[in-house]
Amino acid sequence: MKKENSVEFKVSGRYALFSDPINRIGGEKFTYQVPTYQALKGILESVYWKPTFIWVIDEVRIMNLIKTQSQSIRPINYNGGNTLSIYTYLTNVEYQVKAHFEWNYHRPNLEKDRNENKHYFVAKRMIERGGRRDVFLGTRECQGYVEPCKFGEGKGEYDDYGSLSFGWMFHGFDYPDETGGDKLIARLWSPNMNNGYIKFIRPEECQNTRDISYMKPKVFNEKNFSGLSEFEREGEIVELDI
Repeated sequence: MKKENSVEFKVSGRYALFSDPINRIGGEKFTYQVPTYQALKGILESVYWKPTFIWVIDEVRIMNLIKTQSQSIRPINYNGGNTLSIYTYLTNVEYQVKAHFEWNYHRPNLEKDRNENKHYFVAKRMIERGGRRDVFLGTRECQGYVEPCKFGEGKGEYDDYGSLSFGWMFHGFDYPDETGGDKLIARLWSPNMNNGYIKFIRPEECQNTRDISYMKPKVFNEKNFSGLSEFEREGEIVELDI
């Protein structure tokens, strides 16, 4: 890859639930105070993604005050019927995100689709359009809205707050199609927020990991991935509308 194809965008919503897995054992859901690396990566993959590349989240800026709200929920029970639970959400959230994409070299069959300009400009276009797919802030009932922004612009509620540690948090998953292995692995880390900014370490820099399950990479071929033909017409790269 010749250059870092960096994108910047703002994502906001009325509610968010970046679920702490420790609190889900008893059926309750309690949100982290800030979004996880994996949640932001999932948001960007909803905006635009291809198996040819991997999104890497560089940094997030917390714009609004961290506030939570608890609600009584009646989720479906595994044995049928409904049960009672308390879900704790973040409210009135807004984040600025900076990220870039890198080629997934574990998919050599998609080498011909490694066109930097194509993917970069389509990603920028999709951010302007609010994404190709619905955007959710951690869970499906929390709708998110994406729009372009200049990372670092505007006033944030934590601009002069100083440093704040959040303790151990879930960072993300290592999927087999991104690592070349045959395991699903969970990563943990301890983030620090400095004046509203959280800089993420790269997935391979996470020292605390846990094997979750055996998993084989998903295969993409001519039957389920159109590759170059999806965006090219007679050799000319065209932009995608939604």
